Amino acid sequence: MTKIESDIFWTEGNETHSAAWHSENNAPAPKRIQIADDTITADHAYKLACEGTALLWRGDFHNAKQLLQAMTRRVEHQKNRKNTKKVAIENTLQGDETVQAFHLHRKDQVRKTRILGMLLVCLEQDLSLLLRRAPSVNEACLEAYGPRNKQTVISLRELLGVIGAHEWRKNGIEVQALGGKIHPHYGVFSPIRGEYLDLIAKAPLPSTELAFDIGTGSGVIAALLAKRGVKKVIATDLDQRALACAQQNIENLGLHAQIELRQQDLFPDGPAPLIVCNPPWIPAKPSSSIEYAVYDPDSQMLRNFLTGVGSHLSPGGEAWLIMSDLAEHLGLRSKDEFWQWIDCAGLHVIGKLDIRPRHSKASDKSDPLHQARAAEITSLWRLRNK
Repeated sequence: MTKIESDIFWTEGNETHSAAWHSENNAPAPKRIQIADDTITADHAYKLACEGTALLWRGDFHNAKQLLQAMTRRVEHQKNRKNTKKVAIENTLQGDETVQAFHLHRKDQVRKTRILGMLLVCLEQDLSLLLRRAPSVNEACLEAYGPRNKQTVISLRELLGVIGAHEWRKNGIEVQALGGKIHPHYGVFSPIRGEYLDLIAKAPLPSTELAFDIGTGSGVIAALLAKRGVKKVIATDLDQRALACAQQNIENLGLHAQIELRQQDLFPDGPAPLIVCNPPWIPAKPSSSIEYAVYDPDSQMLRNFLTGVGSHLSPGGEAWLIMSDLAEHLGLRSKDEFWQWIDCAGLHVIGKLDIRPRHSKASDKSDPLHQARAAEITSLWRLRNK
């Protein structure tokens, strides 16, 4: 997702001020901005945000965080009150509870992001935050945004995400199947859900000479293949953040001699005896850059992979497709449709490994999508040309 930068304007102390506006989910710069500090109440802040007025914070940093939490509670309360009535009406009319729950959930997420994104902070040119009791955010913001040449206004919610991502990057995520850590960068999907890596760790390798890792992200799959003894792994991705992240992880793990990174869409030139892809698994529109790892409009990447992989397989080679079936349980894609795509691509299934999710949402009965998540299975499909 391309970030669109623009300027943002506000009046403060009877003077007009401006700064760069940055939003990772490409939200437009707010047209109405009001200066806010510790004296504003949560109810008033929530009302203004719902009406489309952004609040540029000039008070205490920790009070801003508390205000954001209070606004979050109000969003959640309003969502629960509306959804109880709305789901009952829609289910009566259409009788499709799961699909309606998903679309309602996505609609609520968009609304929540819009409202909570109205609480703003201003980063100085050196990416510091001039608020009382503010932490040092320079390093985290430099990692996420790169150097800036002027003041930049962002949402406090986004800044907290940047700070959290910085901590993940510093500490890393222990990947049991890899026997080491992956350090995710801001905006790059983190392998927190590691069950799919267990499938890759135990699937029988058709060859140890060469493998392609399509959409490498953090580089974790390429690293795992190299750890399993694949002599050469070519890993591709279009996203600059992902490639920088993968490069750092590969170097940290001492695997740079085995793994080559390339910035390109899908397949490198030539054939390989093993081609691995873990595409986004939900056919819906992403609302931010990080969601591109989960949401794939109209299953475009999945279908493009299946359509093109056969022509890049060596004779007798295998394509490993790692896919969650959550979309099927949500009613967003049918099992017959998936099998038809495999068949039309001239592929056939020679084996399949399955694993159930271990993440907390699978057992969270308060989640509106709990029924589908509880039934979810992640599979490694072993495919060959017919």
